[in-house]
Amino acid sequence: MHRMPPRRGSVLVIVLVTLLFTSAALVLLVEQASTDLLVESRAATARRLRGEAYSALEVTLATLEDFRRAGGALHSPAEGWGDPLTFAGWAPREGCTAEVTFEDESGKIPLARADTATLVNLFKSWEIPQADAERLTDALLGWMHADHVATSGLAPDYDRAELPYNPPGRPLRSFSELAAIDYVRDMFFDEQGRPNDRWRRFTAAFSLFNYQQLNLNAAPPDVLAALGFSDPAQQQRFSDFLTGKGAYSAQGPGWFKSANDATTVLGSAALPAGVGAQIRALRVNVTVREGRAEFHLVAVVAPAGGASIVTTTATSGTSAASGSATAPAAAPTTAPAAAASNRAPSLNYPFTLLEIQENPEIPPVPVAPPSA
Repeated sequence: MHRMPPRRGSVLVIVLVTLLFTSAALVLLVEQASTDLLVESRAATARRLRGEAYSALEVTLATLEDFRRAGGALHSPAEGWGDPLTFAGWAPREGCTAEVTFEDESGKIPLARADTATLVNLFKSWEIPQADAERLTDALLGWMHADHVATSGLAPDYDRAELPYNPPGRPLRSFSELAAIDYVRDMFFDEQGRPNDRWRRFTAAFSLFNYQQLNLNAAPPDVLAALGFSDPAQQQRFSDFLTGKGAYSAQGPGWFKSANDATTVLGSAALPAGVGAQIRALRVNVTVREGRAEFHLVAVVAPAGGASIVTTTATSGTSAASGSATAPAAAPTTAPAAAASNRAPSLNYPFTLLEIQENPEIPPVPVAPPSA
C-alpha cells in the first residue's frame, strides 16, 4: 500500500501566517492601548491643572476684593494688584506654575449704548470716507435697533438672501453676527470670509457687555478717537500718563480716580457722557503649566454695580416679512422663585461672573484690509 508523504511544508506556512496575523493584532492592540493610556493621562493632567486654575482664580478675586475695599473701587492694575498671586503669597502645587493677566473689558465702549456720532468718529479715524462711515454706521444700528432710521440712503435687502432673514433688532450677542450684516461684512471680512484688521479693531474697541460708563484708565486709542479725541497729541499725552513715560516718567504709571481727572491730561474742559474711571468688567486670564501641559481659564467678572449681560429680546416674528426668518427671542433670564423652605442660602460673593471659558479657541489671525 502506497503512503502519502507528510506535508510538513504546508503546515509550516500555515503556522507562519498565523503568527503573522497574531503579531499584527498584538501590535494594533498595543498601539490602541497606548493611545487610550495617552488620552487618559492627558485627561487626568487636565483635571489636576483645572483645579489649580480655579484655585488661582479664587485667590485673584480675593486679592481684587481687598484692593476694592481699600480704595473704594478698582481703577487700574497700576494700583498694585497686577500680580495678585505674588501679592497673596499663593503658589500652585510643586511642579506647576501659574500666571494671571488682566484685560479691562470696560475699557471698551459698550456696543449696546453706541450712538451714531461715536461710530462715525471711529470709522473716520480709520480713514474711511465720511459717506462710507455713515453707511457702515447705519448698517450696524439698523441691525441692532428696529426703530433706527438710516440717514445715508443704505437700504439692506435681507429678504433676497439665499436664506431670507430679518434683522433681530437687538444688540449683538456675538461678533460673528457681523458677517450677516449687509455692507458690514464687505468692510470687516475678506473675500474668503475671514475677519480682517477692521474686524480686529472693531472688536477691540467695543464690548458686548452692558455698563453705564467705560473706564478711561484702559481706553485704547481707537476708543479715544470714537469719543472725539482723535488728535495724536492728545492720545500721546494720555498714553504717557497711564504708562509713566514722556513728561510723566518721574511719577511712573498713573491712573484716574475720576473722569474729571482726565480733563487736564486730555486738554478738554468736558468729557462725553458715559465716561468714567472705574472697572466695570474685568477679564481674568489664568494659565497653569505642568511640564509641556497647559490649562487656560478665562473669566469675565464684574464688581457690584458693574457690567451685566445684554438681555434685550429680538424683534417679534409677527412683524417679519412673508417667507422671512427672524432671530429667536432671548430666553428668560430669571427662573421661577423656589419655595422659601428650599431656597439656598445667599452667598455674599463680591463679583458677578459674566463669562467663563476653559481652554478657549485661539482667535483668528487678522488679515490686513484692502486698500481704499
